[in-house]
Amino acid sequence: MIVIIGSVNMDLVLRVPRMPLPGETLAGDRFMTIPGGKGANQAVACARLAAPGTRVAMVACVGDDAFGDQMRQSITACGIDDRYIDEVAGEATGIASIMVDANAQNSIVIAAGANGRLDVERIERARALIEQASIVLLQLEVPMATVIHSIELAHALGKTVVLNPAPAQALPRELLQKIDYLILNEIEAAMLAEEQSEDIPMLARKLHDLGARNVVVTLGEKGVYGSFADGQQRHLPARKVQAVDTTAAGDTFIGGFIGAIAQGRDQFEAIAYAQAAAALSVTRVGAQTSIPTRDEVVL
Repeated sequence: MIVIIGSVNMDLVLRVPRMPLPGETLAGDRFMTIPGGKGANQAVACARLAAPGTRVAMVACVGDDAFGDQMRQSITACGIDDRYIDEVAGEATGIASIMVDANAQNSIVIAAGANGRLDVERIERARALIEQASIVLLQLEVPMATVIHSIELAHALGKTVVLNPAPAQALPRELLQKIDYLILNEIEAAMLAEEQSEDIPMLARKLHDLGARNVVVTLGEKGVYGSFADGQQRHLPARKVQAVDTTAAGDTFIGGFIGAIAQGRDQFEAIAYAQAAAALSVTRVGAQTSIPTRDEVVL
């Protein structure tokens, strides 16, 4: 079983011809509300892209509002176990305000809402679920104390711990030493490695030195760099597609990669499969609406 501990957001998506300048009012093209949040996106990606029969569960919080109801429906529609998605009375469901320009690039601002109420006590209540997991996946859109406690718990229980350290922020070195797979983009890699450099192999080596066993750096249209505990390192170029929206491309990649790893695939096979899924996702609009199913992914 794959357990995702993380955020649930409703995405408020506005298509724009370009990003507005400070103080500028700009006419947008289209507005949509689409289920999102890094945690929920990655849970949906795992559910859609993992092998048939793979159980996926989520530990999260939503508000007692319409967005919370919609998010739970979206998550359970994918077959994800929602028993530990708590509804927090008097709290709003998290939202992300997303602008997507004509070049498919996005700008995102999030308001945590109920995500900020995912505390250590709720993780302890979900201990029985975590004990059943083989893989535990986390991001950084919930309180850091919760992330740290969850990683320490999952590591102590002998689970494979996967961290997507986004949004980028500093992490304790002792935490990185408990990470089996660190999956991040080049900006996050440079920040965690404390190096102002675009030398991805060097950044990966630094992250290994800090304790991460396996490092996967996503590079957008430049592909993916994988550096693993067994000494294997390789850059895999990206597939060429006509992108319309890059929202959730990274989350789709992570879900595909973890789904493949859970199936026992080779790490570079897992990257190739995840890249194929992510390439398909950027040809579609939105977060969870863009994530493909396993049957749609062609290697």
